[in-house]
Amino acid sequence: MHCERFGLEVYITRHARERMTQRSIADAELSVLLETGETRYKDDIRLWIAKYFPGRMDNLLCLAIVLEDRLVVKTVMHHFSWEAEQ
Repeated sequence: MHCERFGLEVYITRHARERMTQRSIADAELSVLLETGETRYKDDIRLWIAKYFPGRMDNLLCLAIVLEDRLVVKTVMHHFSWEAEQ
């Protein structure tokens, strides 16, 4: 998978794949998250990308990302809320 937004290939860790399966998150949703989700950076290489998907009952979906020579998806979360909104 390639992410146009970041201009990088995407690597999904085993852990993230397992979470996608557990949470019924399809590759198509992951792709939409990467391309159009809201981003918040922790530092220069670590960030979160989150997006609300109508029809899903689990609030925001969120990706924990590391920017390396490729875009590494570390985990996939649901029932997510931005820390400042809590």
